[in-house]
Order: sequence, then C-alpha cells, then structure tokens
Amino acid sequence: MTARFDKLVVLTGSGISAESGVATFRDADGVWAKYDYREVATPEGFAANPALVHSFYNERRRGLPSVEPNAAHHALAELEQRLEAVGGRSTLVTQNVDDLHERAGSKNILHMHGELSLALCGVCNASTPYADDLSLESVCPACNAKGAMRPDVVWFGEIPRFMDEIASAIASADLFVSIGTSGSVYPAAGFVGEARRLGVPATELNLEPSENASFFSESRYGPATEVVPAFVQELLEPLD
Repeated sequence: MTARFDKLVVLTGSGISAESGVATFRDADGVWAKYDYREVATPEGFAANPALVHSFYNERRRGLPSVEPNAAHHALAELEQRLEAVGGRSTLVTQNVDDLHERAGSKNILHMHGELSLALCGVCNASTPYADDLSLESVCPACNAKGAMRPDVVWFGEIPRFMDEIASAIASADLFVSIGTSGSVYPAAGFVGEARRLGVPATELNLEPSENASFFSESRYGPATEVVPAFVQELLEPLD
C-alpha cells in the first residue's frame, strides 16, 4: 500500500477483542448462544427482570480488569497518534462496550453501543463512571435517586449513539476500515455502503468474510492481532 490516507474512519466489532478473551456475541459459542438477548439486552427485559439484567452486566463488568488490550488495539492507537502528528485524523467507531481501546491509548473514540464501565440514571439521565455492581439498591451519584440505575449500554430496540458524528466522519474520510465485525448488525453494517456511495475506499480486516464483505474494495483475513498491525504499518509507511 503506497497511497497516503489522512482521514480514516475505523469501525471495530467484537472480533478485535476476542483474542483478549472478551466473548463475542454472534459466533456459535458466543454470548447470544448462551443467553436470550430479549431477557438481558432489551428495555422490556430490564422492566420484567432487572435483577437478571444487572447480574448479566455485573458479571461482564467484573471481567474487564482480567483482560488486556491486544496488538490490534495498540496498533490502532499508534495509527491515531501518528496521523494526528502530521495533521491527519483517525475516528474510531466501536460497537464494543469494553474499554480496551482506551487502555491501549486511543482517544478519538465513539462508543456507538455505550460503555460497560458507565451507568445511566433513568431519572436524571446522567451517565457516570461505575466500577461496582449495579442493583435496584444503587443510588445515582448525580441526583441521589435510588433504584433507577442501569448499564449505560445500547440495548436492542434503542438508538445507537453518535450517529450524526459518525455520518460526518464518513463523509470527510478518505478511507473506511472495518475490523472484526459480523456485518449483520445495523446501522453499523450499513456504514460501508454509505462510504462506498460517497466514493470512499473501504477495507475489511476480519477473521473471515462478513455478511457484507462484497461492499469492500479490499479484504484481508486472519487473526486481528496479525492482520491489523500489518495493515497499520502499511498505512504509516507514507508518513515516515
């Protein structure tokens, strides 16, 4: 790769965190093979059984300290830093609710599905950092309301975050990259189509072809810890 790209949009899915030990969702042995998403990841499920939903997310939140960013996360952080040093920009859009991108050093992150390390108050709508378990006894740090706290993640049937910012970033990008996504979850699965409609080249980095692989102008397949660092180094060569 010899072309220089200065404005990137990078979309990441659960495939980038899988090698760190974070469970994927839609694989044969993924999270949704073990849980009914309607019970633990919908507003209706939370209304019907908040204790079950809290237990599901508490377990996942407790697991965050036991996983570490991998080579793919670190490569994207380096890409962001190197581009910014020469006046470029890399916008990282992630479907993941873990904090591995942050811990690897990335700064310009849009968590379109929320963050596991945040809690949302149903009374005042404040989003606050929350490392402990949540329950119906939890008190909102912002308004002191009790019993209204929930994980600050986007559930099925809810609108993903930062859609205007993502659309703007894609419109001004000169390269769109998708890493570790299934290509089946919308609206994220539609981003590549929008990029190509605008004439933006698109690259897929994945363990295997996604459901929307035909939209990409370039594809590379293999473990994220191998294909992502190699691809990033190619992007950085024209900057040296």
